[in-house]
Amino acid sequence: MTTILNYLWRFWLIILAFVLTIILGLPVYILSLKKSTFKYAHAFIRIWCYGMFFGMGLRYELINLTNKKIDKNTQYVIISNHTSIMDIMLPCILFPNHQLCYVGKKELMKIPIFGTIYKRICVMVDRSSARSRADVYRRCAEKMEEGNSIVLFPEGGVPDDTSIVLDEFKDGAFTLSSKHHSPIAVFTFIGLKEMFPFDNSKGYPGKVKVFFNDILEPTSSPKDLKLSAFETIKKTLAEHS
Repeated sequence: MTTILNYLWRFWLIILAFVLTIILGLPVYILSLKKSTFKYAHAFIRIWCYGMFFGMGLRYELINLTNKKIDKNTQYVIISNHTSIMDIMLPCILFPNHQLCYVGKKELMKIPIFGTIYKRICVMVDRSSARSRADVYRRCAEKMEEGNSIVLFPEGGVPDDTSIVLDEFKDGAFTLSSKHHSPIAVFTFIGLKEMFPFDNSKGYPGKVKVFFNDILEPTSSPKDLKLSAFETIKKTLAEHS
């Protein structure tokens, strides 16, 4: 019975994503055609994220591990661990006063309808191409000049090996922070891996624990930033998983 319910839940994800993308995708696409109207597209993107996350029966509990506060007038590089396709909705929910631009895999462009919209609102990267990876910094800088904060999952994707708790971090988020003097907002998501990976036949809706770890100020050393962020998230996973 559990397996049957899980497959029904997955099927509901497909239906929900299709309906929300059809309804909200058109205004997002139209508003993203011009820079002057692009900021208005974010309201519809945020509704899509709310609809997907809460529509799947998921909830979250925000736990502050720092006294630092998010400033609505500051642009951030936002990072977290990456364990589930549902991770991508949380930054939009957690940052209601910020325009967000995600750095995502080029492969997602292949998804019908969604891919057409995705390529207009995100910075895409082909991780097999050194040229594409290098160009991410320029494109992210342009997005930040337009008022966006940047969302990056420094693991580069959800690890294929589900036994990996935290994969090695890529350099991108930390180089971006150093080059453009943007603080890094560090979060840890716990629970989604057990609730909604597609290869888990025992998945279920429930409450996700979201830990707000820290705000790391930019430094001239991306390597130090990367190590600090990695150790911060690793420690949170060890203590609260």
